Amino acid sequence: MSDGAPVRTSLYDEHVALDANLVDFHGFELPIWYSNIKQEHLATRATAGLFDVSHMGSFRFTGNHVKAWLEGLATQKVTAIAAPRCAYTHFLDEDGVLIDDMIFAVVSETEILGVPNASMIGVMWDWFNSHLPADGSIVLENLSDATSIMALQGPESKTILTKVLGESNHVGRFKWQAIGDNPLGVSGSLQGTGYTGESGYEIFVPNDEAPTLWRALIEAGAVPVGLGARDTLRLEKGFLLSGVDFCWPPLAEGEDASFLARDSWETNVPFGLDLEHDFIGKHRVVSHDEHDARWWGIRYTEKGPLPRPGKQVTLADGTSIGALTSGAPAPSLDNLGIGIGYLHSVKEGDEVLIVASPRKSVKAVVVRPPFL
Repeated sequence: MSDGAPVRTSLYDEHVALDANLVDFHGFELPIWYSNIKQEHLATRATAGLFDVSHMGSFRFTGNHVKAWLEGLATQKVTAIAAPRCAYTHFLDEDGVLIDDMIFAVVSETEILGVPNASMIGVMWDWFNSHLPADGSIVLENLSDATSIMALQGPESKTILTKVLGESNHVGRFKWQAIGDNPLGVSGSLQGTGYTGESGYEIFVPNDEAPTLWRALIEAGAVPVGLGARDTLRLEKGFLLSGVDFCWPPLAEGEDASFLARDSWETNVPFGLDLEHDFIGKHRVVSHDEHDARWWGIRYTEKGPLPRPGKQVTLADGTSIGALTSGAPAPSLDNLGIGIGYLHSVKEGDEVLIVASPRKSVKAVVVRPPFL
């Protein structure tokens, strides 16, 4: 993004009409909340939340051997993913350090759609282009500027979506499909994916069709939700946030540069890593032992100052064992303090202390997310 005014998505006027509190987020002007974070968070868990995530990217990869090509860059075994499935993967650099994570959809044996993180669109565009075959057999397209993305998440998502677009426009968990005939006449695609841990959809449509669909989904019962609740929702499910829970060293600043330089083993994500194929950076992933720092969750066992990013984690005797990268009160757990971070030499159930303030350390227990 440039240093100028933040980009306004095609849904900007809809946010203004709903009196959203708009902020500059990675160069995009997006809602942090409409009513309040807790209310929107709980509405997503109980009914269905609607998010403008048009700041996320949209890439298309095509070619006769596109799956094998992407597999050489990805920690996921892409050739094992059959159309029309979606999957999660990491991309590591030559040193084995995590650059970014991504959800991708296998549309066919010759086409894959990928969704890079907002702040990483340019970085990943350059990374993929630098690894394209010299013979032009793989084509990469950046559809980001022309595409609006909405996430509809929560237990009532299917009811709301099919009310608006018809029964045929429903896709299962981690599946992809093109949007078919519908009363609104919108086009694009659906993915049964999302960042809240709830069932639901990510909906990709041309920019000029986005406001019509947004309004129709809200009229059908979806609750508009901002970035604030999106963050607490993903934290409760233990999902990593690019640039916060890991960060590629060339993009990091200060002390975070080394602490957030991680690989797929260290992030301890139970999906997206397959060691039965070769990929860039694999040597680091397989080099660890059980005492190395790894990503864990912590759950408060007493009241105290809330866990926040950067807070140190210690044993009862004060020995430092790591630090939090994300932390917040969990609205779904009556605002119980939860956090995630990199801790060494621990196991699930261990008791630790969170140095929440200079005067107060709070008792917590090590857990493996999700927290719900």
